[in-house]
Amino acid sequence: MDTTRYDQIPYRRSGRSGLQIPAVSLGLWHNFGSVDPFEEARAMVRRAFELGVTHFDLANNYGPVPGSAEDTFGRVLRADLHGHRDELVISTKAGYRMWPGPYGDGGSRKYLLTSLDQSLARLGVEYVDVFYHHRPDAETPLEESMLALDQAVRSGKALYAGVSNYPPDLTRQAAAILRELRTPFVLHQPKYSMLVPDVERGLFGILEEEGIGCIVFSPLAQGLLTDRYLRNIPEDSRAAKSHGALSREAVTEERRAQLVALNEIARARGQSLAQMAIAWVLRHPAVTSALIGASRVQQVENSVAALENLAFSADELDAIERVLAR
Repeated sequence: MDTTRYDQIPYRRSGRSGLQIPAVSLGLWHNFGSVDPFEEARAMVRRAFELGVTHFDLANNYGPVPGSAEDTFGRVLRADLHGHRDELVISTKAGYRMWPGPYGDGGSRKYLLTSLDQSLARLGVEYVDVFYHHRPDAETPLEESMLALDQAVRSGKALYAGVSNYPPDLTRQAAAILRELRTPFVLHQPKYSMLVPDVERGLFGILEEEGIGCIVFSPLAQGLLTDRYLRNIPEDSRAAKSHGALSREAVTEERRAQLVALNEIARARGQSLAQMAIAWVLRHPAVTSALIGASRVQQVENSVAALENLAFSADELDAIERVLAR
């Protein structure tokens, strides 16, 4: 593979850490499970890396079936990227239900560290670069979950710690605990898009104060912020899938009117709606990377092409805000 890929994409420092990740990262939440064609998944990972996307984001429960996305990525890693491990940032998470009984869910030390071992086995690697607690667990003391992340790093099974879906107050508390432990807390992964901008109020300010990077998931709002739903719901779309995270009910006539208006703004910028949505989340100084999903190679290419135009004029931002306020 051509090493000029590193000249094709910007890399951003994650908070105040030394870790740099690409402005666009590939998430394996959907379309990389055992129900999906392996060769298509393999082609998407290979093409992403060719384009300079070095960060691949997973979780223990990604599939379906749970665990199969890690199996898939492990197969691709062994077949195509085995000589490039040190050029990759691989992340995984634990926090949602993964196996039966009281130890297969939540934030306990037993669950998190056991899950990490299982993830490493599925991936076929000795360590992941970032290990996240996937969501807060009200039944487990925060200190226990953070000490488990600390243990993951100290054991060499992870290089950095992260959290996902944590609200502002718990994020600040987690940062204080990990700072006292001297554990590198480098990434927070919240949901963020033009349609779900909530984290701008509170969380982003804390991340900037604490020096923690931010990689946002669902910047396309589960595919809503694309040209797929401007007229109808295609039968091969995410909203049409029985196991998808986007429901048909989410594609209302009011929402479709917003999408059509946003699409016109994107066209005037020389971008697709999806590309403008990615650029929009990356405009915020707290955001390190946008985590994209894909079901085919062309979507990976189109998403990376969003990086060719990240600048917004004040008029463009005002126009977007007016559409979103409807």
